[in-house]
Amino acid sequence: MRIAIAQTEVALDARVNGPRIRSQMREAAAAGARLIQFTEGAMSGYPSGPGKQALAGWNIDWSALRAELEETAALAADLSLWTVIGAAHRLTPPHRPHNSLYVISDRGEIAGRYDKRLLSYSEVTEWYAPGARPLVLEVDGFRLAFLLCIEIQFPELFVECSQLGADLVLISTFSRDPMFAIQAQGHAACGAFWLGFSVPAQHSDAAPAGLVGPDGRWIAQAPADGQPSLVIADLDRMDKTLQVALRHARSWRARARSGELHQAAQVEDPRSLATHRF
Repeated sequence: MRIAIAQTEVALDARVNGPRIRSQMREAAAAGARLIQFTEGAMSGYPSGPGKQALAGWNIDWSALRAELEETAALAADLSLWTVIGAAHRLTPPHRPHNSLYVISDRGEIAGRYDKRLLSYSEVTEWYAPGARPLVLEVDGFRLAFLLCIEIQFPELFVECSQLGADLVLISTFSRDPMFAIQAQGHAACGAFWLGFSVPAQHSDAAPAGLVGPDGRWIAQAPADGQPSLVIADLDRMDKTLQVALRHARSWRARARSGELHQAAQVEDPRSLATHRF
């Protein structure tokens, strides 16, 4: 399956972000992509910065946001392109919104929404309400899981993705932390899955967007130049360089986590129990 990972310049206005998103969708479809991933807050914008100062001048126009999302969903149907878009999701007042990823199918329908579960301190105390459940969907025979930004700091979420059978984890972030890209490689290698890593163009100087393979190596990356870009790459199960990760490491680690083999191989031996002796 061919996918596109967007490195889009993100503003605090959905009416500015919408046309940028749809332009990259057309570019992705022209390149033969079946799915495109956008960054955290790609449509609504994201309050990047310390504390309440980050929200200065950011007042979500919910009507404009919905209109842009609906127009984008219509284009997804026209292009037959699965589209994953970061956006705030409005809840009933006085509840704060979710920080979410909308997954729009190639028929222009909302196939699911992932709400960020583990938030930063500013997010959980001032900005957003946390979500409560994972999301796994199937596209063209591949199982996809979704995560957002600071959730990359929680390995248990990636173990969960493995246990849910994910072939591809899409993590969208607004971070400017180069460590996130290194962690993305580690999680992909440990889980033996592909990992899509989407960032805003203005933060790409620290860690550009790209696709990590199941062996933990970058398959493709965007330029780290602060400019909008689009990464086009294939999920190829027959790639000879990935056979160890896909055919051996993936299944072995699943059996190891389950305890299936190791519990049966454990022995009762007094020398095993004597942990303070040579």
